[in-house]
Amino acid sequence: MPVTFKLAQHIEDINPDDWNQLVAGRQPFVQHAFLLALDKTGCARPDTGWAPQYLLMFRDDVLAGAMPLYLKYHSRGEYVFDQAWAHAFERNGLPYYPKLLAAIPFTPVTGPRLLAASHEDKVLLARQAIDLCRQNKLSSLHILFPSEAEHAALAEAGFLFRYSVQFHWTNQNYADINAFLHSLNQQKRKKLKQDKKKVAQAGVGFRWLEGSQITEEILAFFYRCYAQTYLEHGQTPYLNLAFFQALYACNSECMVIVLAEQDGQPIAAALNIRDEQTLYGRYWGSLRFVSGLHFETCYMQGIEFCIARNLSVFEGGAQGEHKLSRGMLPTRTCSAHWIADDRYARAIDDYLGHETPAVDAYLDELAAHSPFRQHPLDLK
Repeated sequence: MPVTFKLAQHIEDINPDDWNQLVAGRQPFVQHAFLLALDKTGCARPDTGWAPQYLLMFRDDVLAGAMPLYLKYHSRGEYVFDQAWAHAFERNGLPYYPKLLAAIPFTPVTGPRLLAASHEDKVLLARQAIDLCRQNKLSSLHILFPSEAEHAALAEAGFLFRYSVQFHWTNQNYADINAFLHSLNQQKRKKLKQDKKKVAQAGVGFRWLEGSQITEEILAFFYRCYAQTYLEHGQTPYLNLAFFQALYACNSECMVIVLAEQDGQPIAAALNIRDEQTLYGRYWGSLRFVSGLHFETCYMQGIEFCIARNLSVFEGGAQGEHKLSRGMLPTRTCSAHWIADDRYARAIDDYLGHETPAVDAYLDELAAHSPFRQHPLDLK
């Protein structure tokens, strides 16, 4: 059947059911509702440096494939750092921006980026995105955190691969948090118990709020904490309150707030996103410093929630070696890159040829410092 391609600048112009059937019920970040919330609330729009260019593939007027593409005018909010590449272009009088990006804005979570059923259609989408770069004389195309199932299609389309490390916790059918702590070596177990005790002695307790349990007031309190943490670092939050309100209005079931209270008063909150198997640690903030509060709210409570709800994985977000001591093991993540200028493509390929073994060596080093009583399986 003949294939045609179109671009859409607004996700609201795409039928939600048509888009979501390509996603096939997978993680919330790729769902129409999440992208619509980013779009409609102005978080990922041209004036913030994110110009949506959703690539759509049709067969006989039926949506058969799609890519969440953005024309990017900077590299902020990506969690894959290519600023050195941009500087190299600029030093030689070549523009790096705008570039084309396939990603979920502000979301360093591995998931589908080539939304199509077959390998062949994934390759078609990737090659069409490359053609968009060529036609518009863009410097490059970057696909961030694609799923492992898409790697073969990206390789066939001619992409270079870059690797990084995140820290994920895996549920080994723990009966409760004590069973998990018992699986750790004595030193790590003792330290985590001491940290939990210290937070409790400070009068801090926790509540888990899911879906309809999250009120407008709780959501507003969470955002106050989230924004405060950005401001303390001299930064403006990527996301606004309207985004979280819009996401709650259309998909509250995916939201889990860990609310920290001291002497009955809320002082901090972490907002996590969940699906049927995974809890994604995403956003956090605090109005008051309490020693150990960040780690307990963001990580230990997330792990305890996963055990209680029988979830398989807790993804703790980008970077952070400190997560290893809390039972979150290093996991290799990937990004894929196509560079228009052959000279720079060769230079970056050479660079990646040195960077990839260094990442593998880092994974090996981390594996040697497993917090568990027995070393985990090969991490690569």
